[in-house]
Amino acid sequence: MNKFIITSGAVVFDEQKRILLKREPYRGWELPGGVVVREVKEETGINIDIISQELRRNICNIWWLGIPINGSLKTSKESLEVGFFSVEDALKLIENEYFKEELLKCLDKEHHPFFISL
Repeated sequence: MNKFIITSGAVVFDEQKRILLKREPYRGWELPGGVVVREVKEETGINIDIISQELRRNICNIWWLGIPINGSLKTSKESLEVGFFSVEDALKLIENEYFKEELLKCLDKEHHPFFISL
């Protein structure tokens, strides 16, 4: 049986069309998100096996576009810093090339014809 990782993340825009990033203690700046299989275990106590997926390197990423509706920025044990950044600044801050590629795919209107201009 193959092992797969399913993740979900969000590209969150503020009113100035800046993107929300978090600085993770080990990976540096990245989009907020998490591993779905781990979340199922933490929230329900059961382990699951993925039987349907679209994969790249045994990883399936599901990305959402969003806007903040309330609350205020705060850090946690999983985020040393948080903030909104322009697309250009976000791409400079994110050092992991795969994370940069994911962000660019999320912002590519050609590949996402239903992308709503904010």
